[in-house]
Amino acid sequence: MTDFKDILTGTPQELSEIFSTPNQGEQDMQKEARLTWWAGHLRLKPEQVICAVGFNPRYRQLTETVTLLGHTPATLTNLRNEIFSQDIYRKLHLDNVLTIYSVVKDCPETMQIMQYLLENRIAQIESKIESTVNSTIIEQYKAEVRAIYMEGIASIDFAEDRLTRTDSGFRALLNEVVIITESRLIPAGDIFFRGNVLPEEKRKMLSKGLIPLELVEARLDDKSISSREKKMLQDYLNANKLDHTGHLKP
Repeated sequence: MTDFKDILTGTPQELSEIFSTPNQGEQDMQKEARLTWWAGHLRLKPEQVICAVGFNPRYRQLTETVTLLGHTPATLTNLRNEIFSQDIYRKLHLDNVLTIYSVVKDCPETMQIMQYLLENRIAQIESKIESTVNSTIIEQYKAEVRAIYMEGIASIDFAEDRLTRTDSGFRALLNEVVIITESRLIPAGDIFFRGNVLPEEKRKMLSKGLIPLELVEARLDDKSISSREKKMLQDYLNANKLDHTGHLKP
């Protein structure tokens, strides 16, 4: 049985074989009906077929397949972008989205498009969460955002924009500062010394072992830090300070 990833990663020859089953009367079908027929035949949703074909790294070579689906390369691309930006785990499932990320990360041309689509997609999901507080969507959203960073999909501009939102409940929900640090998109020391990263976020970075003690000491030397951050850092340093032998002080 053909699955979503088979179409997403298939070569032109492999897709020709996947889309080669004789379709009685297929040539007489209206263009709009062809996609529905093929999706049913493959036991996928039409939206899954569109995104699997549309995000295939060899998309420019798949004109024959695109035509079979009743589209031109331009119309299928537009539909792919709309589906990816707007759908929230209904017709394009989380595992489909994560598979797309794992494939496009190695395709520079598609990566540029993905980074453009990403902002709209995340905004749509966050708007949905705000209006419904759906726990299932929240858990899927957490998994997706983590993948965005860990797969190298997120750009520095995307991360920088997120780091400016100090009052974002989503940033706290995701523990996003830690994820950005773990992804190494922005150096840990750079993030740790920022005033728009909250003391609680820095505490979580410290608890994950992402910041060496010497950076904690250097940060404490900054006279402009808030009393709240200063106390947190001093408490951490006191609890983790090494003695001259390299062992933790009692």
